[in-house]
Amino acid sequence: MPALASHRKPRTRGRTTPAVGLTTVALASVTLLSTQSATAAPAEPKPSIEEVQKKVDALYRQAGTATQQYNKAKAASAEQRSKVDALLEAAAKRADKLNETRRELGSYAAAQYRGGSIAPTATFFLADDPQSYFDQDQLMARMTSRQQKAVADFRTQQKEAAAKRAEATKSLETLTASQASLRTSKQQVQTKLTEARTLLSQLTAEEKARLAELERKKEAEAERKADELARQQATKEKAAADEAPKTNTGSGTGTGSGSGYSSKAEKVLAFARAQIGKPYVWGATGPSSYDCSGLTQAAWKAAGVGLPRTTWDQVKVGTRVSTANLRPGDLVFFYDDISHVGIYKGGGMMIHAPKPGANVREESIYYMPIYGSVRPS
Repeated sequence: MPALASHRKPRTRGRTTPAVGLTTVALASVTLLSTQSATAAPAEPKPSIEEVQKKVDALYRQAGTATQQYNKAKAASAEQRSKVDALLEAAAKRADKLNETRRELGSYAAAQYRGGSIAPTATFFLADDPQSYFDQDQLMARMTSRQQKAVADFRTQQKEAAAKRAEATKSLETLTASQASLRTSKQQVQTKLTEARTLLSQLTAEEKARLAELERKKEAEAERKADELARQQATKEKAAADEAPKTNTGSGTGTGSGSGYSSKAEKVLAFARAQIGKPYVWGATGPSSYDCSGLTQAAWKAAGVGLPRTTWDQVKVGTRVSTANLRPGDLVFFYDDISHVGIYKGGGMMIHAPKPGANVREESIYYMPIYGSVRPS
């Protein structure tokens, strides 16, 4: 019988395919890494000086907004603290009254005990649930009128003391929330200012010089607009003066006008001028440093007019006036979020506390976008 042919494939000797495969993989990996390195995103280009200026201005503005949030939270916290203190004092007084009545009831109980029996009053006072016992008509019928009044006072004072304690507790919770908001706003201010300082610190001497030149151009344009407003106002005032002899009736023209306002405005501006050169410090209200709304508040206080702490509240006080009709002493507010304010001094100029790193100074009202203006008194 012939041998069957084998269908097994002959073994190939000296095969090197795996080594070739590993080499191929290694080469592919190197190629891939090289390709990835070559195609990786290039380093982010350094911003232009104009972009840096915009970024820094935006950060300072954001810090200004956060400063107003801080001022609001600080004022709310102070107000709430006063309220809590008053409530705690009231609660203590209620507790004193309650203890006094408790002692009076106790004296009734002691007297009745010495008499050889525990009378209804003592039973009421010593009971685990005096309220339930008190509700029994038989007890009330056997008490003297003085005892009944003492018990009624005790019940009333218990309720009042409990109510005051509850109110104080709720007020303390509100105070805690205000303090948390205060800490958050403070952190936001510090974060924005740190970002701005870091950005500026990365500039070369040449870049800083170019940035300073951009600022000078911005100031020059703002002053040009201020001069134009001054000319318009001067023309308007002259026309009004020429017309005055024909129409003057010797009476005032209403709120925010006349010698009364001018007298206050003089005091406001005298105070503001005396602060020129003092540093801007966020959250400060004087006397050695100010933020923007701290300066306006202090200046108008010198004229006997109280203003709220924040720009957001100050803008609601007084009469709204147009830029063309601004008078010395008026408050000019800036940006669409009303995060900055200055005191108009005439001629298109204002006195204000600008931003961190700067001092109180005179500047054109056109240096920043105007939101609106008010006449506080």
